[in-house]
Amino acid sequence: MASTYTGLGTQLMATGENAGTWGTKTNTNLNILEQIAGGFDEVDIAGAAQTTTLAVSDGATGAALANRVIEFTGAITGNQIVTIPLDVETFYIVKNATTGSFTVQFKYVSGSDSGVTWAADDKSTKIIYADAEDATNPAVVDAGSGFSLTSPNIGTGINDTNTNELIKFTATSSATNELTVANAATGAGPTISSTGSSDSNIDINVTPAGTGDVVLAADTVKVGDSGAAATLTSNGAGTLTLTTGGTEDLVLSTNSGTNSGTITITDAVNGNITIAPNGTGEVQATDQADATAAVKIAGKETMWIPATAFYLPTTNPADAASVETTALRPELKVLDFDASTAQYAQFAIAMPKSWNLSTVTFQVFWSPSTTNTDNCIFGLQGVSCTEGDTADVAFGTAVEVTDAGIGTIEDVQMTAESGAITIAGSPADDDQTFFQLYRDAADGSDTFTGEARVLGIKLFYTTDEANDA
Repeated sequence: MASTYTGLGTQLMATGENAGTWGTKTNTNLNILEQIAGGFDEVDIAGAAQTTTLAVSDGATGAALANRVIEFTGAITGNQIVTIPLDVETFYIVKNATTGSFTVQFKYVSGSDSGVTWAADDKSTKIIYADAEDATNPAVVDAGSGFSLTSPNIGTGINDTNTNELIKFTATSSATNELTVANAATGAGPTISSTGSSDSNIDINVTPAGTGDVVLAADTVKVGDSGAAATLTSNGAGTLTLTTGGTEDLVLSTNSGTNSGTITITDAVNGNITIAPNGTGEVQATDQADATAAVKIAGKETMWIPATAFYLPTTNPADAASVETTALRPELKVLDFDASTAQYAQFAIAMPKSWNLSTVTFQVFWSPSTTNTDNCIFGLQGVSCTEGDTADVAFGTAVEVTDAGIGTIEDVQMTAESGAITIAGSPADDDQTFFQLYRDAADGSDTFTGEARVLGIKLFYTTDEANDA
C-alpha cells in the first residue's frame, strides 16, 4: 500500500513501506509538524488583481500553507485573493504587510464561502481558522471577533495597526469611578456612563489639549434626562458661547418632544435671531427686578387718535362738539359728521421710525345721534411729506369702511378694521404724515339718518424693527 498525506503534507506511511528511508521521512514529517506548530513564512502577492494559490507539498517542508504564521508582502496594484486547498484544517496568524490600497481575501480554493477579507486600508494581523467542515463549501473564519477578555489589565495604552498610539490610559491611585460602555439593540444608541462604587453623582470630563475644541459632529445635540429641565452653563465664571462649526444656523430646542419650541440663531451677516415658542406660547424675558413679561416683537401695532387730536379743515369741516350724557358722567368729545354732506377732519403725526413704511388700516369708534340702524360710511386717506417737500399735495387713495348704527343714542360702537391704505408721497423715516377722515354722506349706500359722532380712530401699522433707534 502506498503512503497517504494529510492536508498540510505530512506523510502517512503504510506498513512495511519505505524500508531504509523510514528515518529520513520521519524527520521530514517532524519538520513539517514544527512548521505547522510555529513556522513563519513570507508570501509575496505583489501585482495587479490576481489569485495566489498556497499549495501543499506532500512529504516535503517549505509549503507556505503549512506554517503557523504567514505574512503577505509586496506592492499590490489590485484586489488580491489567496487560496488554500479544500482539505486544509488548521489555524493561522496572518499579517497583511502589503503596500497599496486594495483588499486582500484569504479563502478556500473553491466553494461559496467568502473567507476573510482585509479592507483596502487594513494592514492588520488576524487570527484565522480554516475548518474544512464541508467538502464542497468549507469556511475560513476570522477568530479575532470571538475573543473574550474579562477585566484585563492594560498598560499605558492601545496602539493601532501601524503601532501608533490609539488610546492612552493613565492610572489613578485608589480609583473608584470609571466609564461604563453599553451597546444597544436596534433603534437605540450605545451608552457611555460614569459609574463608581462609592459616589452617586459623577461627572464625565472631556478635556481637549490646549485651546482645542470639543466637537460633537451631529445635526442635533441633546442635553438633560428625559424628565428634567436641561441646563447649559460655563464651567466657571466665563461666558457660555454657542457656535456652529460651519455656515449652518444654530438651533436650540426647548425639548425633544412634540411640544418643543426653538431658538434659531442665523449664521449670516446682519442675520436675524428667531425665537419661536410652541403654539400660542409667548417669548418672555426676566428683568433685573425678576419681573417676567412677554418680549415685545416687531409686528402689528396700534395708535389711538382721539377726536380732540383732530383739527378741522377750512373746507367742509366736521363739527367739534361735546355731548353730555348725565352730569358728572363721561362726556363725549366728538366730531359730528353730517348725514347729507361729506365732511372732513384731519390729523398729522410723525410715524414711529420702526414703522415698515407700508400700508396702514383703521377702525372708527363712534356714537350715533339717533336710533337709526342704517349704514354709515367712513373713509381715511393719507400722504407723507419728507423734509423739503411741499405740504400742498393730494392725499392718497381713500379706503372706506361701513358700519350700521347700533340703534341706541350715546352707545359706543366700533367699525370693523378697514382694508389696507396706501400712503401717498413715498413714505420714509422721519416724515410728517397727514391723514384725513371723512364721512361719505354723498354715497347712496350711506343711509344713516343722524349725525355720526366720531370719538376717535385706532390706526394700525406694522413695525419691522425692535425700537426707534
